[in-house]
Amino acid sequence: MPEATGPATPGAPTGGPATPPRVWPPLVLYTVGRLVITVALVAAIWVAGLPGFPALLFGLLLSMPAAHVLLRGVRDRLTEALAARSVARRTAREDLRARLSGDTADEV
Repeated sequence: MPEATGPATPGAPTGGPATPPRVWPPLVLYTVGRLVITVALVAAIWVAGLPGFPALLFGLLLSMPAAHVLLRGVRDRLTEALAARSVARRTAREDLRARLSGDTADEV
């Protein structure tokens, strides 16, 4: 049966499988950044004279493109971490399936 061609599994300097980067730090940083941008825009619009609920709506609307531009680096790191974790999980799942089906020889 031909094997599926996919992305190469990243390796550690020791030759073993690489540990995927942690997802939580960029996720928390991105979430806090989005909240800060939204609050800052809502406050600026409110100070400019637009009343409460419309200021909230416009602040939310304007925060989407602003966060897309301002948080690009954090979003890219988060995407890379999620992709690396996906590759690691896929590799681990394939290894487990191979061991359970007996396709690989056990090294003793």
